[in-house]
Amino acid sequence: MDFYVLTLFPEMIFDGLNYSMLKRAFEKKIINLCCVDIRDFANNKHNQVDDYPYGGGAGMIIKPQPVFDAYESVKKKVKDDCRVVYMTPQGKSFNQNIAFEFSKEKELIIICGHYEGIDERVIDEIVTDEISIGDFILTGGELAAMAVIDSVSRLIPNVLNKEESFKDETFSDNLLEYPQYTRPAEFHGKKVPDVLLSGHHANVDRWRRQQALERTLRKRPELLNSASLSGEDIEFLRKADFGGLRL
Repeated sequence: MDFYVLTLFPEMIFDGLNYSMLKRAFEKKIINLCCVDIRDFANNKHNQVDDYPYGGGAGMIIKPQPVFDAYESVKKKVKDDCRVVYMTPQGKSFNQNIAFEFSKEKELIIICGHYEGIDERVIDEIVTDEISIGDFILTGGELAAMAVIDSVSRLIPNVLNKEESFKDETFSDNLLEYPQYTRPAEFHGKKVPDVLLSGHHANVDRWRRQQALERTLRKRPELLNSASLSGEDIEFLRKADFGGLRL
């Protein structure tokens, strides 16, 4: 998969993602990252890309021309229907389902805003998806873009060592992940649940599923509305007593 990021701070994107599994994926050419500096398309000697907002108000706005020209430089390299994602707190909330959706693409263009944002006209003309990583404000879209790239990349085949590494993670089935344990078998007087030491794989799978259901009910019950629940799952949630919590 090829990621093209339009940004004022390309080094920030490269430096933030060039670690761990993503670094290995870059080296193996499983994913590619191209950061395009919007300032390179400023068309003025000071490389200025921002200006005052019409109508007054605080802050500066990124002008449409350098963003559009930066986009045009990338458009030549991608297919015509390549999705263009603008990172903005006004966008649709990013979640695991959107990450899976994006991971099916061969290419993705991501635009990072800055200052008070980007001129609305260029957004209207080229953006296909407005995405937010939460109801809070960042200085720019770079951190949000990195979060999206990280989340999407790990779903691409061969980026992780084993496909199973993400199959049972939190949100993979609209459920929170079950508790995880490793050695030692006892720590500060607390023991690993016996079922995990039993070697009985069916019992381990059942315990993990029930723990995921219980955690979701306790911490994020709204997720159960869109979770894929079996009849056994529903029966477990209805019968179990989690401190008064019930489905």
